[in-house]
Amino acid sequence: MRVIRGAWVCVAIFGAVFLTRGLAEAQSVPVDLRLVLAVDVSRSMNAEEQYLQRVGYVQAFQNPIVIEAIQRGPLGRIAVTYVEWAGEQHVTVPWTLLDSRRAAEAFADRLLRKPTRVARRTSISGALLFSASLFDDPTFTGRRRVIDISGDGPNNLGPRVVGARDRVIAKGITINDLPILARGTSLAGFFDVQNLDRYYEDCVIGGPGAFIVPVLETGGFAASILRKIILEIAGLTPSPSPQMAPRILSAQFSRDTGPFDCLVGEKLWREFMGGSEP
Repeated sequence: MRVIRGAWVCVAIFGAVFLTRGLAEAQSVPVDLRLVLAVDVSRSMNAEEQYLQRVGYVQAFQNPIVIEAIQRGPLGRIAVTYVEWAGEQHVTVPWTLLDSRRAAEAFADRLLRKPTRVARRTSISGALLFSASLFDDPTFTGRRRVIDISGDGPNNLGPRVVGARDRVIAKGITINDLPILARGTSLAGFFDVQNLDRYYEDCVIGGPGAFIVPVLETGGFAASILRKIILEIAGLTPSPSPQMAPRILSAQFSRDTGPFDCLVGEKLWREFMGGSEP
């Protein structure tokens, strides 16, 4: 009798597990795209850049072109979350379903009302791994998963960025980037690197159709963000343009790790700290 009762207990437990999993899957909302907007809020971004970056994302989701791009998808809906990162990560706006003008504008309004966080250091690797973990949320399902990361400098904290990138794209996630090449009155000029767009191309982005859209001047935030989001929603890769043409400039460090030194940020930090480890 005890053996029989034990067997029935096991059956009940397994049945409950499968039922719970089935209910969770049934409640998941299928979408055309799950998009993580991972936005740099490190101290190297001055107040003007922080403001223009935030407003650029707000205006993009208020734009009728973005709303039309969402509604033209096979399902006519996407899921978006907004993350701010530097040496740490924070979800500013959690996963939100965008399936109409009203939903997109509500997302933009919610984002506009949130205070902008500012934090020390630059951990691109931490931002990528954190952003990838957000796709484990079962609320939404969809084949296309994209991390859209902005940044104005190289990785100088946490795991090596190439290893983090490779772990993320191995899961089938695409990483796109908005490298911020415009420099205002930032006090962090010591950590600036030449050819930052090449750094993000060689060391950060990856996955199917990965691309970068650089911000070349402070006034270009809104246009670059809008273009990038439209391309991501539509599942397109931008064609080459004069603004994205390769430029040959002298490297700041040796290129013994590949086309671009992907450890340039860590080396700069050690130099800044007088040779001590990051």
